[in-house]
Amino acid sequence: MPRSISLPADCLTIIAVSAEIAIREITDVSAEPAVRGFVHEPVKPTGDGLVLTHGAGANCESKLLVALAQAFADIAGFTVLRCDLPFRQKRPQGPPFPGSAETDRKGLQRAVEVLNKSLSGKVFLGGHSYGGRQATMLSSDDHQLVAGLLLLSYPLHPPRKPAELRTNHFPKLRTPLLFVHGARDPFGSLEEMNSALQLIPARHMLLGIAGAGHELLSAKTSADLPQQIVEAFREFFC
Repeated sequence: MPRSISLPADCLTIIAVSAEIAIREITDVSAEPAVRGFVHEPVKPTGDGLVLTHGAGANCESKLLVALAQAFADIAGFTVLRCDLPFRQKRPQGPPFPGSAETDRKGLQRAVEVLNKSLSGKVFLGGHSYGGRQATMLSSDDHQLVAGLLLLSYPLHPPRKPAELRTNHFPKLRTPLLFVHGARDPFGSLEEMNSALQLIPARHMLLGIAGAGHELLSAKTSADLPQQIVEAFREFFC
């Protein structure tokens, strides 16, 4: 039987069990903002964990997050919490509320704290697009929060507005970062990303995905993309 992390029993509901992992729904309302999402538990846990969150137009059940959570649990033995940001908990569809970014960052901090209490090893934080941006901003203010960051399709600038860079906090980053970015992403080309990452003093790496757009996982990308990301992650952070 898969090992259960030591979260309160009334916060967890088993929704799926396989030979490799159990997936449990979590709701933690012990503090604000609430933490809601799903925990993937590996059969051979390493003690390390990863919090994953979504972009502005998605939720924690996006195809990319589910595939990555499964891959990290199966291949790396990570306990993975994929969670909905506070804005998504209040708004099932649509973009974040104006001015909600600070609360969304607090939601990520809470998710890290909830997962960290149940594990003996390192905790990492990752996010797609808007979620990844909020993770970097949170980490730029708290260098000890997590062991590393996984940034999926970082939204370097709005499409067709390359001058509006979202990099003001980059010089403050001290946590190691792995960026995964599609070669066809309208939120920033690989060349633009490489240039912007020079602002970051922390150790970092850019994994370019040929043929991929902002969603990363699509019919045009390799079916083993989640495995590639896990392998790059393990190589970079080991």
